[in-house]
Amino acid sequence: MHMNTPPRSRIRLTRRGRLALIVTGAVVAGTAVAVPLLTLDSDAEKKPAALVIPEGWRAGQVYDAVDKALALPAGTTKKSLGKAGLKLPTDAKGNPEGYLFPATYPIKEKTTPEQMLRCMVDTADKTFNGAPIAAGAQRNAMNVYQAVTVASIVQAEAASKADMGKVARVVFNRLKRGMPLQMDSTINYALNRSTLKTTEADTRIDSPYNSYQRMGLPPTPIANPGEDAMRAVISPPPGDWLYFVTVKRGDTRFTADYAQHQRNVAEFNRLHQRSPAATG
Repeated sequence: MHMNTPPRSRIRLTRRGRLALIVTGAVVAGTAVAVPLLTLDSDAEKKPAALVIPEGWRAGQVYDAVDKALALPAGTTKKSLGKAGLKLPTDAKGNPEGYLFPATYPIKEKTTPEQMLRCMVDTADKTFNGAPIAAGAQRNAMNVYQAVTVASIVQAEAASKADMGKVARVVFNRLKRGMPLQMDSTINYALNRSTLKTTEADTRIDSPYNSYQRMGLPPTPIANPGEDAMRAVISPPPGDWLYFVTVKRGDTRFTADYAQHQRNVAEFNRLHQRSPAATG
């Protein structure tokens, strides 16, 4: 897909999985001129023109990317949270996870990490509190923050955009039946990792994000979801599914039958030659 360089003055939403840093640079004539210019390059000249935050990044990944984009020491952006004045929901308790909205953000010479974080949260606020999402959350007996939390799980669990609605329906069906969500993505968040394999020992960790042992939603979103995941949450397709597993690329199987789910998981384990994964 062709992607034009975004103008500095506006935010452009990204597609799922797309990651690019569009870097400014000057074309110089001759290597004799280029060498001293490169040697004496200023921090401003090293900064990219824009930073793209992909759907599904965790807050920690966003902080690291902002540090690099602004040529700041590692940890600077995270430390700036307290003075950024972010307009977050009360339920967030100052944690912007879920509200660092995936988009392309312009960078100017004097852009600060506080400005970038405010821009991301303001974009999320406008998107999430718009009439369609706010009304959709209410239809599903949730507030917007809870809808963002579900969308973050959907973003992390769905193997494709087409699967997002079904994953959202599984979450709602489990909540309605008083079942634990048993989502590996919440375990991965608790352990700050990304893996397809969740062991029995992993499911026993003491964490509020352990959705194998804790009922209901995790206390915060587990990533920063994009618009596709939010749309899936506010308008999921009807279905009785309670289980799903992506057996292989392009083959995610949803079922309400636990025995069938066990067979699907066994096939996943055979194909991936792994020890049996924890199942929900």
